[in-house]
Formats: sequence, C-alpha cells, structure tokens
Amino acid sequence: MTEQDPRLAKLEKIADMGRDPWGHHFPDRTWNRDVRAQADSVKYKLADGSEVALPDFDAASEASPIDYRAWKKEQGDGEEIGPNVRVAGRIVLMRPTGKLVFIKLRDWTGDIQIFIGKAQVGEADFELAGNFDLGDWLAVEGRLGRTNTGELTVFAADLHFMGKMLEQPPEKYYGLQNSEMRQRRRYLDLAYNEGSMDTFLSRTKIVQSVRNTLNARDYCEIEGPTLHTIAGGAAARPFKTHHNTLDMPLVMRIALELHLKRLLVGGMERVYELGRVYRNEGISPRHNPEFTMMEAYQAFGNYEVMMELTEQIILDALKATGQEYQVTWNEKPIDFTPPFQRRTYNDLFQQHTGLDPTDADAIAKYASGIGIDPAGKHPDVVKSEVFEEKVEDHLVGPVFVIDYPASICPLTKRKTSDPSVAERFELFIHGMEIANAYTELNDPLLQEELFRTQLEGQSDEDSMAKMDTDFVLALRHGMPPAGGLGIGIDRLVMLLTDSRSIRDVVLFPLLRSQSSEGGAQ
Repeated sequence: MTEQDPRLAKLEKIADMGRDPWGHHFPDRTWNRDVRAQADSVKYKLADGSEVALPDFDAASEASPIDYRAWKKEQGDGEEIGPNVRVAGRIVLMRPTGKLVFIKLRDWTGDIQIFIGKAQVGEADFELAGNFDLGDWLAVEGRLGRTNTGELTVFAADLHFMGKMLEQPPEKYYGLQNSEMRQRRRYLDLAYNEGSMDTFLSRTKIVQSVRNTLNARDYCEIEGPTLHTIAGGAAARPFKTHHNTLDMPLVMRIALELHLKRLLVGGMERVYELGRVYRNEGISPRHNPEFTMMEAYQAFGNYEVMMELTEQIILDALKATGQEYQVTWNEKPIDFTPPFQRRTYNDLFQQHTGLDPTDADAIAKYASGIGIDPAGKHPDVVKSEVFEEKVEDHLVGPVFVIDYPASICPLTKRKTSDPSVAERFELFIHGMEIANAYTELNDPLLQEELFRTQLEGQSDEDSMAKMDTDFVLALRHGMPPAGGLGIGIDRLVMLLTDSRSIRDVVLFPLLRSQSSEGGAQ
C-alpha cells in the first residue's frame, strides 16, 4: 500500500473538520495594497484614552532599526488599536512557531503578513492552520497592527480556508527560472515570480490607455472579421483553414487594414480596432505567430496627423503606468520627450551605408557584399533589404523614419512633389519597429494597378498572391483621403515594462508541444 500524498491527507482532514476545502464566497474583502495603505490608522491608545501615532517604520533601516516593544514601554500602559480588515490570497511563506504561525499572504496587489495565534483564533481554527500548505488559498478576518519588529500585520481572529494546492510550488530561490517553463506554466509565473504580475497588469493599463486616447479623439472602436477569404493589408504568410459548411478555404487575418478602410468608404470617419492578427512565420524575441495590433484610420488626415497621434498614444501610456519621459529598456535609456525625432529614409540610408540612395547599381553591388542577393529584385526591394540590415539596428530613437520608396508601399499615397516617394513613416526605438503609418492611397485605379504589379512573380504562399477585388470595388465607391496607423501593442508593452522578449508580455505565447503534458500547448 502506497503512502498517501501529504497534501491529499491534509485535504481530507480539512473536510473531516467540517470545512469546505475548496472555499466559499468571502464578501467585503480588501485588497492587500489597500490594507497597507491603512498603516497610518494603526495607533497606540494610552490608559487615559488618548491616542499616539506610531513611530515612522518606513524610515527605519538595518542601520537604524526601531524597537517597537521598547517604544511601547516608553509610552506607558496602553494598547495598540487598528481597523478590522478582511483579506484573502495565496500562502507564499509560512513560519509555524509553537502556538504561533506567521504567514505571508499574496493577492494580485501585493503581500501582507498574517499572525495566527492559538489564543486569538481558538482551538478549531488553529487546528485548521496546522493543515495549511504553501500555495493554499486563505481568507482572514482580523485587526491590522504591528508586530514587535514593526511589521505591518493582520492579527487573525477568524480563518476561512479557500482552496488546497495539491502540487508542490516552485522553490523560493531556485524554482521557476526557466523562461520557457515560465511561459508554459504562466499561472505559476504570475503567482511566484516577482514582477510578472506587475508586467501583465501594466499591459492592461497600456491597452486601456490606447483606447482612452483614441476614444477621446472621437475614434470609434469596431470589430472586424478574423477569418478572411484573401490575406491582405500586409506582406506575410497566413495561417490557412477551411469552412466545412460553405466548403471554402479561409485564412486567419494578417492585418486589420482593409476592412477598416472599407468603413471609411461607408462614412465612418474615425475608426480603430485593437485585436489579434496571425502570421505563419518565425518566432523570435520580437515575433510571435499571433500578436496584438492597433490600427486606426482618420478621414481627411495624413501621415503627419498619425505621427502626432502616435506620440500622444505613447505618452498617455507612459502616464498610465506611472512613468516619466525617461525610461530604461534592457539597460538602454529611452527618452520619450516630445516631439520625437524625424528623419527621412534616404538620409538615414546614406548616413549608415555611405551610398547615394538613388544609385541602384552601387546599392546592388553593396547588397551582394553583405550577403543579399539582388538578382531578380526591384532596386527598391534591394534597397529596403539593405536598410533593414545596415540601418535599423542603429536607430536608437524614438525616431520617425519618413518618406519611403513608393514602390514598396502599395497602399500609400505618393508625395505630390515626388511620386517616387510614399508618405509613410515607421517609428523605431532601439532598432525595433513600433508603429507604421501612411497617408492612405484612395485612388482605386492606381490601387488596382499597384496590386497587379505586386502580384507579378509572387508564390501562392505569399499574402499578396491574390488581389482583393472586393476592396478595389469599395475604393471605386469613393474613400476620402485619410491617415492610417498601426502600432504593435506587444512591442510597445515590451518597451514600457522593460521586458526582453515578446513572450514575456504575452500571457500564453505559442510554444512547442509537450507530449508528456497531454499534447500541443
């Protein structure tokens, strides 16, 4: 007969005591953050009824500790008083010492210490405490006060068991450190790794801030389809699927653009969508097959309007996360003081390659020298590949790279003064593209011509291998001139939370399957 798992044995003991081992409704609880904010309400009441403020424990240090027991003795006869509170969370540290148990209780706002004394909670609750394990869920009612060492503590009067953890939690110092395991078991990462919860709560604030900025400017949020008949709006390989009832092939969307622009045709003058897009491409610290994009379109705007909007979105997100203009990412400084720098594509190309940006032959020769094969490619495509290889990594930013070669921007309006240049920008920060924006092309005749040109020589796997004739038809019904913007939300969150990888800011990134855990993850 095998020995029973000790956690299961404790689970049975709790049930035998007449307690529900899986918890119950616990109303009127206060988050630990808000309990800690009540620290000043803890007072020392003297025998004559007067109240004395406690020492400034926040100012104490190892070099200058506060002996709270001695301080109380100096005040004379009296007692500590504090508000009654109700808290709940997970047990992340437990120190039983005879008839006392000290617990660190964690909720999603932080930690609070719990003092459980047999004399204070009674025999039954103290017996219950003897069946607690690290990782269990607990709710406590009690008085907020200070221990003799000055630690802010809830002195328990009643205990309510809320759920048993049947697995062993990670070790305190050597537990969940492997990055893939943290991503695969995100629930443990959130529960036990310091800073993980803060990152994802900051993500929520950033996403909400983006919405708030756009809503304040009268943009309307919409929901476009995620299943498309044709992958459009970007150059990327889509995920393919099939609709059984209609017996038709479909793809997961690779961009939000073309349906939002249809709405401009319909007269919705300011629209945006914040949602997932899917690209069947590689995985890297900056790429995940599914990621979150925000795309916004404003009738009668242009790419300069979108630059100002981009700045405001980022500055508002900084404010939402309690940060100033100066932040650090991967130990590199970023200064978001507006206005952001603006540099033309050609100027940057010449600065970092030493080449005349209009000399196609010299660029092709240079490309061959750095391992880029120019054969069969449009000169501007070769130039773009050189730019990606030799320029982008040097863009510390934030810098708006403006005025791209028109031939590589099929959805963008050309400059009136120079049709070879497209009114497009990309925002770069430490070599990473954060935003992409255009003055949108609204000429249906030119759009169809550019689509046909782009289709030449494309493989069936390429997203641009089929023309979206329905979109061209929509343009023929008249789209107002407009500015359009796309921001990679995951990358923005990376920068504003000082995260190294996109998978550190996506709650459940795509990972290789683990057959031992029941198949694909």
